[in-house]
This record gives sequence, C-alpha cells and structure tokens, in this order.
Amino acid sequence: MFLIYLIIIIALPLYSQFKVKNTYNKYSRVRSTSGLTGAEVARMILDRNGLDNVKVVETQGVLSDHYNPLTKTVALSSDNYHHASVAGTAVAAHEVGHAIQDAHDYAFLRFRHRLAPVANITSNASWIFIMAGLFFSSMNNLLGIGIVLMAVGVLFQVVTLPVEFNASSRAMNQIVELGIIRNEEEPHARKVLSAAALTYVAAAAVAVLELLRLVLIFQNRE
Repeated sequence: MFLIYLIIIIALPLYSQFKVKNTYNKYSRVRSTSGLTGAEVARMILDRNGLDNVKVVETQGVLSDHYNPLTKTVALSSDNYHHASVAGTAVAAHEVGHAIQDAHDYAFLRFRHRLAPVANITSNASWIFIMAGLFFSSMNNLLGIGIVLMAVGVLFQVVTLPVEFNASSRAMNQIVELGIIRNEEEPHARKVLSAAALTYVAAAAVAVLELLRLVLIFQNRE
C-alpha cells in the first residue's frame, strides 16, 4: 500500500509538470491569428473591463507569469509578453482573469490572499513537529500539532483550485467575446489552461494524501 502511495505522490506532480511544459511548448509555437502579443492581449482585456489602473509588465523566467494584487500588476514572462502565440494569449488572459477577480472582490481570491502568509509559516513549522513526533513515538502530541499546522497549508492548496479554475473560465470568456481567438483556436487555448490547472490539482491531491497518511499514523498510535 505504501509503495502505491509513494508512486502516486511522485508520479502525479511529475506528470503534471510534463503535461504543462509539453502543452505550453507546443502552442507557444502556434502563432495566434489575431497577431496580438501577450502584453497586447492583457492590455486589451484590462481596458475593456475598466482596469486602467492595472499595469502589464515583463518578468524573467519561463511560465513565471503572475498577477500581483498588491501592486496591481500583471507580469508576463518574456516570450508571452513579446510574442503572438495561442499559449501566450491563453496565459495572459488567465493572469488578467485574476485581476478581474481582484476588482470584483472574488471571495476565494480574498481568502487565499489572507491565508497565504499564515500557510507559509505553518507549512514550514509543521515538519519540525511532524519529524519529532514520528521519530519519538512517545511524543504523539507533537505529531498532532504538526498535522494541525500542516492542515492550514493543505487548505491553502485546496482553496487555490477554485481561484485558478475561475480565472481560466474568465480568461476564455474574455478572449472569445472580444474576438481575440477564432473558433479553431479555442480548443488549443483550453488545452493550455487545462494543463496549467493540472499542476494545481496535482499539488492539492498530494498535499491531501500526505495529510491523510499522517492522520492515520496519529490515530493508530492513540
């Protein structure tokens, strides 16, 4: 049973990473018929939604695209920022989807932002208690504390799912309604967004499985 568990928690993240890189690389080589760069796509959607206060900037790295709610900035990796591709269009629209969520005070986004600093601390601290509790079987209470701290991080992973799925849904609606992509490009854009979403699903699944395993260990010791 443990071997199956080990295979799952190793294979699932690896597969999701392979899937997103393979899909992104494929459609980053497919030029969008609109001829718009990722930066132009982001700016167009932002302007059409009255978000003139949100900036679009270039950031280093590959697939490092993100939205920063504190600075009201959509940051796009260099390839997506400068080039006109189906992948770049989908990614840019997705990040703008987060900006629209922010403007509309989307509940899950707000909750995730408030939870993030707490989850970062508890996730790091949890392993100190977990390792101590696993090593010293007589100190099962330490394992219990670690599990509680870890649960906050797992909650963050789970809450991330609706945030990402909703941003992708908003992205597809925008690029279709604004005529940024044609009918034949829509399935390709969806593949890019679905592959990216898979990484979050995999991370959440692995986090939940690890939490459940530790809970079972804790209960068996009681």
